[in-house]
Amino acid sequence: MGDDSEWSKLPVDQKCEHKLWKARLSGYEEALKIFQKIKDEKSPEWSKYLGLIKKFVTDSNAVVQLKGLEAALVYVENAHVAGKTTGEVVSGVVSKVFNQPKAKAKELGIEICLMYIEIEKGEAVQEELLKGLDNKNPKIIVACIETLRKALSEFGSKIILLKPIIKVLPKLFESREKAVRDEAKLIAVEIYRWIRDALRPPLQNINSVQLKELEEEWVKLPMGAPKPTRFLRSQQELEAKLEQQQAAGGDAEAGGDDGDEVPQIDAYELLEAVEILSKLPKDFYDKIEAKKWQERKEALEAVEVLVKNPKLEAGDYADLVKALKKVVGKDTNVMLVALAAKCLTGLAVGLRKKFGQYAGHVVPTILEKFKEKKPQVVQALQEAIDAIFLTTTLQNISEDVLAVMDNKNPTIKQQTSLFIARSFRHCTASTLPKSLLKPFCAALLKHINDSALEVRDAAFEALGTALKVVGEKAVNPFLADVDKLKLDRAGGLPKKGKPTAPGGTGSIGTKNKKGLETKEIVEPELSIEVCEEKASAVLPPTCIQLLDSSNWKERLACMEEFQKAVELMDRTEMPCQALVRMLAKKPGWKETNFQVMQMKLHIVALIAQKGNFSKTSAQIVLDGLVDKIGDVKCGNNAKEAMTAMAEACMLPWTAEQVMSMAFSQKNPKNQSETLNWLSNAIKEFGFSGLNVKAFISNVKTALAATNPAVRTSAITLLGVMYLYVGPSLRMFFEDEKPALLSQIDAEFEKMQGQSPPTPTRGLSKHSTAGTDEGEDGDEPDDGGNDVVDLLPRTEISDKITSELVSKIGDKNWKIRKEGLDEVASIINEAKFIQPNIGELPTALKGRLNDSNKILVQQTLNILQQLAVAMGPNIKQHVKNLGIPIITVLGDSKNNVRAAALATVNAWAEQTGMKEWLEGEDLSEELKKENPFLRQELLGWLAEKLPTLRSTPQDLILCVPHLYSCLEDRNGDVRKKAQDALPFFMMHLGYEKMAKATGKLKPTSKDQVLAMLEKAKANMPAKPTAPAKATSKPVGGSAPARFQPTSAPVEDSVSSTVEAKPDLKKVKVPGVSSKAKSTQGKKAPGKTNIKEDEDKSGPIFIIVPNGKEQRIKDEKGLKVLKWNFTTPRDEYIEQLKTQMSSCVAKWLQDEMFHSDFQHHNKALAVMVDHLESEKEGVIGCLDLILKWLTLRFFDTNTSVLMKALEYLKLLFTLLSEEEYHLTENEASSFIPYLILKVGEPKDVIRKDVRAILNRMCLVYPASKMFPFVMEGTKSKNSKQRAECLEELGCLVESYGMNVCQPTPGKALKEIAIHIGDRDNAVRNAALNTIVTVYNVHGDQVFKLIGNLSEKDMSMLEERIKRSAKRPSAAPVKQVEEKPQRTQNTTSNANMLRKGPVDDMSSKLNQARGMSGHPEATQMVRREFQLDLDEIENDNGTVRCEMPELVQHKLDDIFEPVLIPEPKIRAVSPHFDDMHSNTASTINFIISQVASGDISASIQALTQIDEVLRQEDKAEAMSGHIDQFLIATFMQLRLIYNTHMADEKLEKDEIIKLYSCIIGNMISLFQIESLAREASTGVLKDLMHGLITLMLDSRIEDLEEGQQVIRSVNLLVVKVLEKSDQTNILSALLVLLQDSLLATASSPKFSELVMKCLWRMVRLLPDTINSINLDRILLDIHIFMKVFPKEKLKQCKSEFPIRTLKTLLHTLCKLKGPKILDHLTMIDNKNESELEAHLCRMMKHSMDQAGSKSEKETEKGASRIDEKSSKAKVNDFLAEIFKKIGSKENTKEGLAELYEYKKKYSDADIEPFLKNSSQFFQSYVERGLRVIEMEREGKGRIPTSTGISPQMEVTCVPTPTSTMSSIVNTNGEEVGPSVYLERLKILRQRCGLDNTKQDDRPALTSLLSKPTVPTVASSTDMLHSKLFQLRESREQHQHSELDSNQTHSAGTVTSSSSSTTNIDDLKKRLERIKSSRK
Repeated sequence: MGDDSEWSKLPVDQKCEHKLWKARLSGYEEALKIFQKIKDEKSPEWSKYLGLIKKFVTDSNAVVQLKGLEAALVYVENAHVAGKTTGEVVSGVVSKVFNQPKAKAKELGIEICLMYIEIEKGEAVQEELLKGLDNKNPKIIVACIETLRKALSEFGSKIILLKPIIKVLPKLFESREKAVRDEAKLIAVEIYRWIRDALRPPLQNINSVQLKELEEEWVKLPMGAPKPTRFLRSQQELEAKLEQQQAAGGDAEAGGDDGDEVPQIDAYELLEAVEILSKLPKDFYDKIEAKKWQERKEALEAVEVLVKNPKLEAGDYADLVKALKKVVGKDTNVMLVALAAKCLTGLAVGLRKKFGQYAGHVVPTILEKFKEKKPQVVQALQEAIDAIFLTTTLQNISEDVLAVMDNKNPTIKQQTSLFIARSFRHCTASTLPKSLLKPFCAALLKHINDSALEVRDAAFEALGTALKVVGEKAVNPFLADVDKLKLDRAGGLPKKGKPTAPGGTGSIGTKNKKGLETKEIVEPELSIEVCEEKASAVLPPTCIQLLDSSNWKERLACMEEFQKAVELMDRTEMPCQALVRMLAKKPGWKETNFQVMQMKLHIVALIAQKGNFSKTSAQIVLDGLVDKIGDVKCGNNAKEAMTAMAEACMLPWTAEQVMSMAFSQKNPKNQSETLNWLSNAIKEFGFSGLNVKAFISNVKTALAATNPAVRTSAITLLGVMYLYVGPSLRMFFEDEKPALLSQIDAEFEKMQGQSPPTPTRGLSKHSTAGTDEGEDGDEPDDGGNDVVDLLPRTEISDKITSELVSKIGDKNWKIRKEGLDEVASIINEAKFIQPNIGELPTALKGRLNDSNKILVQQTLNILQQLAVAMGPNIKQHVKNLGIPIITVLGDSKNNVRAAALATVNAWAEQTGMKEWLEGEDLSEELKKENPFLRQELLGWLAEKLPTLRSTPQDLILCVPHLYSCLEDRNGDVRKKAQDALPFFMMHLGYEKMAKATGKLKPTSKDQVLAMLEKAKANMPAKPTAPAKATSKPVGGSAPARFQPTSAPVEDSVSSTVEAKPDLKKVKVPGVSSKAKSTQGKKAPGKTNIKEDEDKSGPIFIIVPNGKEQRIKDEKGLKVLKWNFTTPRDEYIEQLKTQMSSCVAKWLQDEMFHSDFQHHNKALAVMVDHLESEKEGVIGCLDLILKWLTLRFFDTNTSVLMKALEYLKLLFTLLSEEEYHLTENEASSFIPYLILKVGEPKDVIRKDVRAILNRMCLVYPASKMFPFVMEGTKSKNSKQRAECLEELGCLVESYGMNVCQPTPGKALKEIAIHIGDRDNAVRNAALNTIVTVYNVHGDQVFKLIGNLSEKDMSMLEERIKRSAKRPSAAPVKQVEEKPQRTQNTTSNANMLRKGPVDDMSSKLNQARGMSGHPEATQMVRREFQLDLDEIENDNGTVRCEMPELVQHKLDDIFEPVLIPEPKIRAVSPHFDDMHSNTASTINFIISQVASGDISASIQALTQIDEVLRQEDKAEAMSGHIDQFLIATFMQLRLIYNTHMADEKLEKDEIIKLYSCIIGNMISLFQIESLAREASTGVLKDLMHGLITLMLDSRIEDLEEGQQVIRSVNLLVVKVLEKSDQTNILSALLVLLQDSLLATASSPKFSELVMKCLWRMVRLLPDTINSINLDRILLDIHIFMKVFPKEKLKQCKSEFPIRTLKTLLHTLCKLKGPKILDHLTMIDNKNESELEAHLCRMMKHSMDQAGSKSEKETEKGASRIDEKSSKAKVNDFLAEIFKKIGSKENTKEGLAELYEYKKKYSDADIEPFLKNSSQFFQSYVERGLRVIEMEREGKGRIPTSTGISPQMEVTCVPTPTSTMSSIVNTNGEEVGPSVYLERLKILRQRCGLDNTKQDDRPALTSLLSKPTVPTVASSTDMLHSKLFQLRESREQHQHSELDSNQTHSAGTVTSSSSSTTNIDDLKKRLERIKSSRK
């Protein structure tokens, strides 16, 4: 009992694991109770037992196990986390429960498995149960089968996958255990219940007795479709619904619905694929070629056995198919032909769609073999071709079938027609589009008139089948000429309308439901008597009598009456034929009087317009009209009459009649005028239905005419046709003479880029009856206008000989290359080829994986040629040649992949995408784990899928592989897969895609589902069919139709399909195709009213913060960044979507219309609304500019001109509104505008330059500069030249400050172009540099760097020739000052508008644009204010607030004599921000260094927000050091405190690091702010960043690597963007400190040196911006602390190498001048720097071979030093004598001062040592007085009211008690600290720091503190915080050098003027008190 009490106290979960069975039993019982009580399925209580459930079911004690099973069942049923235990628990049940003798245990085990299936874990359960079938214990096997059977019975075949079960069934039937066999039988019966006969094939090989038993059981099963009785949790609602229906009495319908849900299982899917290629007899290919037929038979029989397998594994069957095809086609033994056909049938059935790629080769051979009469052969061939048809599509084999239809053999014709009939049965209306039906019907119509009865019958059967499949409506148009009896035989008499009489090209009337057209067209020809009778009924009797009067006046009067009568007649009563006959009555068209003739022709036109004019009537008059068309007086009337007839009888028919008549007569005038009329008519009527082929032959005749007028008219007509047909028209005329061809080309070029005009005639009359929606789409079909169909194609199969094929497959690559060259030349010669190319596909396919990549590329080029040459017929080769091209996309070589992609695109352009996406081929390619293949293929799909309207179902096969790509190891593959995801979803839908994730691992599934959700949000809409096809009026834009791009899917969406969506879209005004196409007169009227109503509102809708949101989205990468070389569809779609919310719908439709004329309309509307909707325009400006960039890519000049016109007006408006262009707007517009500056047309270039000119009013020229500079890199020489000229203008107008990133870099870039091969570019580059020279003089040569001799001589020559001289420059600069002040007082708007004085003309001359006085010099100067100060102030003056420019700078600064006042006072932020913004920023910055992580992150986020917005970033100016100090203090805090704190979440630290680094990167991207960072701060920042990079603790964190990568990036930014002097100085000091510190790691020093090396690499570009004196001082100090010997003692040689490299680079860049930069070093002898530099110079001089010059180059100081060494003692003795004598004292002291100044390192100690103390101090005091007098005088102009004496007296003297000051931290701090602080103080007060560096350092005359170090940042922080507390007035008092305040207490002056000392003391007291 004691034991019991022990375990009974334990918690339940511990009891469950106890080793005592009683304890466990008790635990399970309690657990069961707990499980039953928990109501919430998500309760945390469940999770406690998650790991124990397996133990519940696998307990070793049978009694306890039972209880455990009960508890487990309840757990699985109720716990939401139960799914996680599926695998282990079911596995436990299978192994430990199913083998138990107790039936209860087994039942519970089965119930648990079923419960897991119910909670959606069916796959995992089934997997474990199938594993159980391999167990050796039969009990377990039986229980597993039983569980599967119950699961199938209850859940149905949708949930339980049958394929894996069926796979193991035969094995189970073979079991030795009867129980297993019985259970297998039961499950087989259950499976049969669900899938019926699909189960038979997999079980055909089991024991016949068992099969018989099964058959008996199967017969007993009820016939109704089974329904699941149990549902998954997600289907529980359906279950409830079912129960309700049963309760209501079992609704039969519901049963039907559910029955539909049971999936139809295809037996083929359940079979295992068999691999047969390897099982072929080894000698098969030899035997099949054997001469003995028995051997051939053996070979075929072996194949026949293999192909009997119902499912074959995919492989390369090309050779086998080729061999079988040969037997079918060429074998003389018919028995073998039948056998080979059977083999082909077996292959087709076993491979299904995978056989599709071979279908094209075999079909023609089989069809031609139908000439055999033997029934068994015919039957075998029929079976073969039917099986092959199921593996491909009718579209793919249509060419081959149609070719055989023309065969002379009646049996072949009959069998082909029967095959077509059988094929049609497998088609639907969508898979049998009109484009396909048309050629088949045409061929079958020939056969219905065949002499052989069987051929006719077969043709009728095929036509009848077509009528049944697609309906009469689709087929009847093609049967217009068939008589009624024949139609009845075909079984498809049209029920409406009469059969039409032959005549014309395809009578359109047959399509009309009401048959109006039919009556018109079929008008019988009336006799002259009947005509007279009818005419006399409607005409006055006198009129008829006078028709043939001999007096012309009577005839004229008669015509007038005739005309009146016609005008008054009603349409229905007008006997057109009779009237026309009367007019043709003698003299008829031979009328000699022109007035009568004119009238007669006019009446014909009237009759045609007003009556129901038929073709019969037209035939009567046309001949006469053509005869008169060339008449000078009557020609126009004749043309008018012909146009009226064309409207009545359709242009295609009229034009054909007119052309044939004109060219059958010889009058050239008539011919040329006919051609002119036709050109005009085509424009008016559109191109729809015209017989291009007939025209082309007439045009060719005209081109060959001797009369030039006829030729000219023909060329004009060709130009008009080109508008509709496109470039392919030229192909027909390539044989013409070169001179003629060049004229044709010139005409085509004129038309290029123009779109065909909208038809204005021919719409109404034929549309009144045309309520049939399909009409518009049908016409192109009737006309047969596809130019590609008309091309004469050459048969090249005879040239593809077996020798050529063997050449291509030769072992020697050279011979292979020869073969490929031959193929290329064959295709080149043929130009257009027929689809039959013999064995070429297999030969080329072999070369696609050639080991020689050059041959692979050549093959790809040939395939590209092939696609163009074969046109759309290339479709049939997609499977056998296209897919292998895709395989090449996986090649490791970039150029091969690019060639493959180009080839695939060329093919897809011809074939459309359907062929590629059908079948498994594409998914098989994607399955290959080749990263190149995957990323290229996915990229290609992402480009193509969005353009498709529909895709084949097989696309779903790619999805599993797409998901694996989403998790690919290769980042590019993952990215491409993510890009493609929305486009797959667009076609497959979210549901299907989500369902497909079912088979993924749980972790993968969650990730993929998240991506799907994201993709769902970005999923584009499917492109709608009608937009392209029917938005243009009848006949639309032909090029869309004529390009052979549309895939069958797209073809199929012809008339009927297209029109429906279009009718819905009619509500959308503007592009209403209904109005413009076939809707008659009333409809357009209504639509127009609607349009007018819709167009009344504003065109731009103002969306609050819309633009800001778009910018955020683009920054956050939610949308595509507007950056492309040519705009892809996704960019256009994105812009459309963005515009939809803020642009009026009708305008948007115009803007995105496919016709350029609509773009012109849109631009006209935008111009009209520009003034009235200023706010709206500004709100949508980013979108408007993006849309305009799209227009820059259009080829139409008129749109471009309109767009540029609009832009000029737009930028004028923006500058008036004082709008400032955002970075986003600029970067997505300017680069594309600059592309247009290289246009060949002068007008466009001028306009673009004018726009660039105006843009400078709304966007700083300095920011514009880099964009224009980028334009100079273009390949277009015109663009380069124009951009260079523009740069010159910018520099001339704004000065050098405009050059970005630095003047040096910019000018070097420009100078490169002096050597350009294009003359215009060279001139532009030279002119630009001359412009700079005129402004800045000789400084230019320094900035442009080294030029080649040739370039330099050109430049010098040009400068000499240039009219301006550098002397003008200073004058210009002087002019600027007063002008600036004048601007500030003048009205700001004046600056924007009118031209001021002659300045504008100067500027316009500079731009070469005197015609555009928009931009004025005044404005330029205004901008110069920004640019002058941008480096220090980041452009705080902005044109957004011009009224602030009115401050008078002089008044503000007058009381304080500040040198170089800064513009800060004018800053729009200064007055209002100083109190609030500045203090806010100070507060936020103080939060950055906070110990609280969240506070710090919040502060950093706020600062980041400011830094990211360019217009606000300037507010940070002046706070940079403060911010950086706070930041690296935070870095130090993280490093020392947070990282060591184990309680802290490391994620928080990573987040903080990310914020800090992100902020820094933002900051150091803004160059003007980055340059504000001072040396001390940069030193500490670099220290912090390098320490962070070396922190091993970071690397261990999850995202640590990412942090370190980011730091790396940041360090690079800091090095590049900071002030180059400051950062170089900081790095030198940091290196010095790291080498001195014993604790510092060598890795730290190494990284510092790496930074220095990077700086050294940057030096050639930055040398001009560096203060060398300061850098050399730092190197001097470094070398002083680390002499050469000490450096050599370092473990690493890197420090000394780094230093040498730095010095060597400086020497190389500066040459001997470097020795002039040692001014800041007081005692040069303290280090080896000078000696080292001299050695370097000497070395370089020696190399140059100029030793004598070298001595002089070293500078006077060195020579003097050498020469004076000997005499120095005498010289100094002389001086001291003078000092000793009373009268010469002052002179002596002056000489000593001069000497000391000249030789600062001279030693005067020996001369002073012997003298008295008084004499020594006297000399020193005297020297100081002299220095004060001399230095003081020189400094007065730059001081701020402080006396020179005072400034000098503050300097520590040699008698000072402290040579260096110790700061609060106990570090030794030298004067440079205070210099640094002084610099900051001066900066805060608006003083310029540049002069600091030029002045001698503020150190003592005769001595200097030991090692000056850079200010430590903590010290600087104190100084900063102090400054922030000061008011502006106090700042003005504390301008003194910080040295004064810090060292004042230690300064002791021996003797000086008392007044000076008193003055100084007072001054110091005042400063002290202010500091307190």
